[in-house]
Amino acid sequence: MTRLRRWARRLVPALALLLVLCVAGAVAAWWVPLPERLSAPASVVVEYRDGTPAHVFLAPDERWRIATAPERVDPAYLRALLALEDKRFFHHPGVDPLAVARAAVRNVLRGRRVSGASTLTMQLVRMLEPRPRTFGSKLIESLRAMQLELRMTKQEVLAAYLQFVPYGRNVEGVEAAALAYFGHTASHLSPAEIATLLAVPQNPNRRFPTPQNAARLKAARDEVARRLLEDEALPRGPADATATSEAVLAEVRATPVPTGLTPFPREAPHVAVWLRARRPELARLRTTLDAGTQRMVERLMRDAAGGLAPRGIHNGTAVVVERERSEVLALVGNFDFFDAAHGGQIVGFDTPRSPGSALKPLLYAMGIDLGMVGPDQLVADVPTAYGGYAPRNFDGRFQGLVRLEYALSQSLNMPFVRLLERVGVERFLAALRTAGVASLVPEPGHYGLSAAVGGIELTPLELAGVYVALAGDGRVAPLKLLEDGQRVGGPAEVVSPGAAWMTRRALSLRDRPDFPERRRLTGMPARVHWKTGTSFGHRDAWAAGSGPRHTAVVWLGNFDHSPSVHLVGADAAGPLLFDILEGVGPRGRAQPDEEGAPGDLMRVEVCAYSGHLPTDACVQRKQVYALRAAVPTRRCPYHQRVEVDVATGLAVGPTCSQGRTTESRVYLTWPATIRRWLEEQHRRLPEPPAAAPGCEPGGERAAPSIVSPADGQVAMLIPGVPAEQQEVPLEAEASHDRALTWFVDGALLGTARADERVWWTPRVGRHEILVTDDRGLTAKRTLVVRERR
Repeated sequence: MTRLRRWARRLVPALALLLVLCVAGAVAAWWVPLPERLSAPASVVVEYRDGTPAHVFLAPDERWRIATAPERVDPAYLRALLALEDKRFFHHPGVDPLAVARAAVRNVLRGRRVSGASTLTMQLVRMLEPRPRTFGSKLIESLRAMQLELRMTKQEVLAAYLQFVPYGRNVEGVEAAALAYFGHTASHLSPAEIATLLAVPQNPNRRFPTPQNAARLKAARDEVARRLLEDEALPRGPADATATSEAVLAEVRATPVPTGLTPFPREAPHVAVWLRARRPELARLRTTLDAGTQRMVERLMRDAAGGLAPRGIHNGTAVVVERERSEVLALVGNFDFFDAAHGGQIVGFDTPRSPGSALKPLLYAMGIDLGMVGPDQLVADVPTAYGGYAPRNFDGRFQGLVRLEYALSQSLNMPFVRLLERVGVERFLAALRTAGVASLVPEPGHYGLSAAVGGIELTPLELAGVYVALAGDGRVAPLKLLEDGQRVGGPAEVVSPGAAWMTRRALSLRDRPDFPERRRLTGMPARVHWKTGTSFGHRDAWAAGSGPRHTAVVWLGNFDHSPSVHLVGADAAGPLLFDILEGVGPRGRAQPDEEGAPGDLMRVEVCAYSGHLPTDACVQRKQVYALRAAVPTRRCPYHQRVEVDVATGLAVGPTCSQGRTTESRVYLTWPATIRRWLEEQHRRLPEPPAAAPGCEPGGERAAPSIVSPADGQVAMLIPGVPAEQQEVPLEAEASHDRALTWFVDGALLGTARADERVWWTPRVGRHEILVTDDRGLTAKRTLVVRERR
């Protein structure tokens, strides 16, 4: 009993000391920082949608080191790793006492060191903090290993090991080694590859894949495979799961070892650099890019570059979007990433450029949505000046009255500048922002009517969003490029389904100036609608369009803004667009060209000539589609029914038709703007008869409307130029037989026919312009004149 008490008195202080040491060790484990290299940035990996690497960047410390979760590595490799290096990894606290005891016994019996007791955690410490191989270093490694186990989970420790395990030179980690040694990831490995990846870290310098190391590497790999097969830790292989160990070992021995490194993937460089800059916190960037589509589009752009360079075109970009999910399948930022002479590293798909006429389809759809226009309505394509802005068509010619659908297919400028004036610039910009365009200057009033024909800048990615909306039901979700990216909001309605459908019909017409000549012979992908654009001064060539499931945008130009006469959307970008849409289009039988009209459309009867709702003077009529909620209400202004004196052929009104033999006749009249334009070209149209003396023809008493100056126009006087040489044209829309009298600030300026122009010499200030016809009906407009400074 006395002896027991003596032992108890000795044991209590010992236990207390042990407890103190444990507590102190735990405090130290949390107080002492973890190895600094544990937080070293890894190589950034940009992946295709299927998880295969598209582009791998060097880590900041110039090493190929890819962060890898154990779940991404072949489970067979993990089983073999633990069987070979640390069987009790999931059960020990960083140091394995059984392994230490076993190693000590074996080393004592052999009289030399023949076995180690390092766990994976201790090996990880050695990778993070290399030290001389001494007993003191071993003790520190053991303490550090227990610290890691205390502060990290087993899965985190294993992930760190998989990231930092050395494979020679500047290759670290099993994922980087699999890519460098075998050209694929570590998610699926053969028995020979598993044995190789386990053999090299045991002596990286002597087993690194080189022709000189091949024999050593093969011998080590075969020995590792033999040991693993003895422990039943090496897979039999997918070809024959029942194969014997001898057969698997024979297969491993017959497999050549790598004698060099496979280059790391460096595809889609513009996308990779752009995404890494936008998401610096991510080491893995899983994109929506499809490897096959990306490579196909890159090849098409690369092949085209050779023929474009001699024509002064050195930069190009392309975007392909799968519309159902708004996912980007291909992004080409430039012809050649390494073309330093022409800004090869500029990310073209995110660079704002003038779209030329490529935004006219959106304006067309908005006009339909607002009930302002219909595809069959006649619009004026005649010269009009808005202060110092005088739009012209691409070929410099005007066509008079044309159908709006034809104006879009022929890419006429003046009808869309007039339409933008009616729609409103800010409303148009709001629709662009709804479609995802973020490059616009937010300042109100920054843009003018030139926005309809290219006086605006947006990126190819943003233009793709606009065309995705037009190609579907008028709605578009934010384009998605990252698989783990969170969308900001759901789909937004840019235009109605009916307006989008009618716009696609206009863009599907093939008898157009921008139809590629080669396609007239080789055919056209099924159900394609498209639009080209050329910016002012031949600095940008665009083509944007959609097939049954995809939308694509092509931009060509020069990032230094140098022009080229060959930068024409139809000739340069159009053929590339069709090649891309054909490449991503559905295989097999062609899709039908016609698609059913959406439910928000209805059939309405219109004048066959003008496309407006018919009057009783419209003899020929036809059925067209219009939005149920926005049917244009304007009646046909071109057909006029006139009561005519049969004897004289002059027009008579209700007050002077008694005693005359009259008959009702229908005449075609054109607006004063068209008649004025024809007069300037020395051409005239047949006109309805003049009124008989003392007679006022019947019909509506429509007041004149001022066409020039435009509403809200500010005229700028050029210093040093006489005001007489800067006259302002005054024009009004009125019936052909009306005489118009013009007043400026209450002073009479002159009288002229409706189809004639009156000129006024401007002076600085705010002026009221009034026009009155011979019936006393008037119109007013305010014009501000300033002197340019």
